[in-house]
Amino acid sequence: MPNSPQRAVSPVAHGSSLAMKAKSNRGVLQPVTVPQPVTERASFLVDRADLPGLRGAVSKLANAGYSETVVTERLGLQDLADLEWRSVPIYRSERLAGRDPLALAIDLFLLQGDLPNDELERLFSRSESDLLVRAGLLAIDEMGLARARASLFPVGDRLIFSDHDWPSLPHPGYTTVPTDQVMGIGRDSRLLARCTSRRTFRSTLDLCTGSGIHALLASAHAQQGLAVDISPRAARCARFNAQASGATNVDVAVGDLFDAARGESFDLITANPPFVPSPLDSLRFRDGGRSGEDVQKRIVAGLPHHLAPGGMAQIVTELGERDDEPLAHRLRDWLEGAPMDIHILRLGEYSAAKYAIGHAKGDDYQAFLDSTRQWADNLRAQGYIRVVSLVISFQWSDLTCGPPWEHLDESPPPRRAAGAEIDAAFLAERFTRRRDLPQALAQSCLRRAGPVALLDARVLGSDMPRRAKATLLRQALTIEHHLDPLEREILDRMEGRIPMPHLIGLFRDLLVDEPTIIAATRSLLRRQLVRIDGQLADSAARL
Repeated sequence: MPNSPQRAVSPVAHGSSLAMKAKSNRGVLQPVTVPQPVTERASFLVDRADLPGLRGAVSKLANAGYSETVVTERLGLQDLADLEWRSVPIYRSERLAGRDPLALAIDLFLLQGDLPNDELERLFSRSESDLLVRAGLLAIDEMGLARARASLFPVGDRLIFSDHDWPSLPHPGYTTVPTDQVMGIGRDSRLLARCTSRRTFRSTLDLCTGSGIHALLASAHAQQGLAVDISPRAARCARFNAQASGATNVDVAVGDLFDAARGESFDLITANPPFVPSPLDSLRFRDGGRSGEDVQKRIVAGLPHHLAPGGMAQIVTELGERDDEPLAHRLRDWLEGAPMDIHILRLGEYSAAKYAIGHAKGDDYQAFLDSTRQWADNLRAQGYIRVVSLVISFQWSDLTCGPPWEHLDESPPPRRAAGAEIDAAFLAERFTRRRDLPQALAQSCLRRAGPVALLDARVLGSDMPRRAKATLLRQALTIEHHLDPLEREILDRMEGRIPMPHLIGLFRDLLVDEPTIIAATRSLLRRQLVRIDGQLADSAARL
């Protein structure tokens, strides 16, 4: 959510014949009454005989460069999640003025523009255009203007069809968001895609699947996957994407969360549930009840019954935060005592006031103020002082490493794959909780885990101790770790490979006892600022 905590915003359709009036309805511009063509939404149904041609047309777009990295660069963005509808005229005039096939594809399938016949013919052959019309993905009006009936979102090297990300602004045929809208690929979806573990799994389950994006991404590293959504239209969209991509190891079911799993367990469970704490119930894919927790707490409560041993469950969400209540306590309550380890990745936050303003709607100033008050009153009733953006990961605890734990990291949203780093965080936390770690360290050597940015801060003219922060570089997650003076000195002195007995002797000469040195080293290992060479490194790899 780049500028406001909403799950959908809207671009203006290029070349649309819609005349717009300045007055708005609930904050959304409305068309005047002018006869015009109406573009129906995609049906997400395709005849089996058309599947090879559909896959060929999608491959043609991919070969033109229609991928997340290339499209992001072409639009001049740092992250495709930063796409804003208000900038669509700028994208078109400055980034897509050269009307090559990639520019045409971006305009048609991402910016919800329209293409005249001569541009459409440069993008697709006549037979390909006819096929896309039959497949319900393209509409051509009597003037020869082609409009996409669904968006095609690039996610990594995958291309995913879904309903337009912004149906409520002036795309022909829409004045309000349909109740069965399938959520587009926005910031939340991209965060989960980047943070999901990409280890090889036997079976996967994607809840609240929407377009099926996370089930399809997991299909590349799993034997079998199940995608579930309570919306029949969303399930149809997910099945359509599986067919279009040729994924044969993904099943799609309509159902209420785990009901469709029929008691099965899974090695990877992902979910991007409705999580907005809303005083309304207007968007099925967005609103999670007044607390925002109606769906997600049911998902967490179901994990002990459906997560296989050694598996991973990962949820992208927003949670309201209260004073003096750690989020981990709430998650523990939802787990109802199940012994699971929890990694919480904090990716941003919004004050309650900003969150309320970001969601408020109104067709005049007073209506907007009333809407803001409605949202703010609801957040206040829940006791929320802020709303935080999170990716939460769960694994079964290894009781040989002590009781279940929670680990909190904070980072700007990653722009590339970070799943392996979350896997490593679980490994490091468990490894440093081994009861025999102090004895085993004595037989090992240490070194920095990689290039580390070390920042010192002190107040000149004051006797306040300096404060140090360290960040491991070349990572997708930029995590700042606060260091105490001993941790800072150990990290600073660790040039190359250093035997642990030598490190202990070095600081013993500075009157630091061995248990204190071990505790500081354990802390650096847990935060992955240092790593182990030697006997213990092989043990860590096996763990």
